[in-house]
Amino acid sequence: MTKIKEITNLLQQMAPLNYQESYDNSGLQTGDPNTEVTGVLVTLDCTLAVLDEAIAAGCNLLVAHHPVIFRPLKQLTGRDEVEKIIIKAIKHDIAIYACHTNLDNVLPGVNAKISEKLGLENIKILSPKTGNLLKLVTFVPLENSADVLEALYAAGAGQIGEYQNCSFRVSGTGTFMPSAAANPYLGEAGKQEEVAENRLEVILPDYLKDKVLNALFQAHPYEEVAHDIYRLGNTNQEIGAGIIGFLPEEMEQDRFLVYLKERMELNLVRHTDFSGNKIKKVAVCGGAGSFLIKDALRQGADAYITADLKYHEFFTPEGRMLLADIGHYESEVFTKEIFYDIIRKKFSNFAVLKSKVNTNPVRYT
Repeated sequence: MTKIKEITNLLQQMAPLNYQESYDNSGLQTGDPNTEVTGVLVTLDCTLAVLDEAIAAGCNLLVAHHPVIFRPLKQLTGRDEVEKIIIKAIKHDIAIYACHTNLDNVLPGVNAKISEKLGLENIKILSPKTGNLLKLVTFVPLENSADVLEALYAAGAGQIGEYQNCSFRVSGTGTFMPSAAANPYLGEAGKQEEVAENRLEVILPDYLKDKVLNALFQAHPYEEVAHDIYRLGNTNQEIGAGIIGFLPEEMEQDRFLVYLKERMELNLVRHTDFSGNKIKKVAVCGGAGSFLIKDALRQGADAYITADLKYHEFFTPEGRMLLADIGHYESEVFTKEIFYDIIRKKFSNFAVLKSKVNTNPVRYT
């Protein structure tokens, strides 16, 4: 029996809720996390048509990229589509889970899927975030250091890019005097003690703080665990907006646009004028990505692929970079593949379906 919370926990391992933007509302929006899953329908948007599709297919969990609840609801009277969706979802006991900007901000997320479609190589985050890394420092007897580090690694600490089990240690002398009420691992009450210890340092993402501290307290032999936590100003190269990478081969701009339309299954592309420059280095951002135009220029991108660009924003590159707007829906519709693949890889005891409803509100004539 698989519960809804097992699915949502799996998705949050890939895209932790802490990585969503402050304006966002990712997470479980309706439903009891302890309910048994009968089926999962994955979609870009949760609309009434998609909800009907889930009901017809016997799926009681709907996983969407865009949240259906974006602003506070003061009443549930069915006066608009959002309220109608929530009422119907509750009536039919369907849970709705949104994985939005947290999926945009992780390396294996939305932009990696676009990069995969375009065949980009050597990809990296276009605009990495800072302030989401912590350093944990603790002091452990020499003979217990390996066990404590193993517990910290298992909890997710010590990951730096493609390197695992990263730490620093330096030996020194710890001093303490247990009180009469203490139950010391080493030494005697009322007696000043000295012990050979290692100072251990590991880096961890801030969303794992509680998990890592629990692992530390359980593995550490001392009754009172001395430790310090520092917030780092380091750039986290694994977290942030957009992706930049390289095409397998250089292309002329007109040929690249044909390639883009084929790979992303597009009917049209809005783009800047051709400059004669060839395309090799490509930046991408699913959804509204005008805020990254200057980042793409600074990193020397030959083309930047995104959506929802305004008229005046097309002037920004000044011929230095091809700017292409492929449409919001078109840039993110393949998130269904991300959800489908990660859930199907882990669970096989219920149906996982991709929505067949075209939720794009924009029509082209």
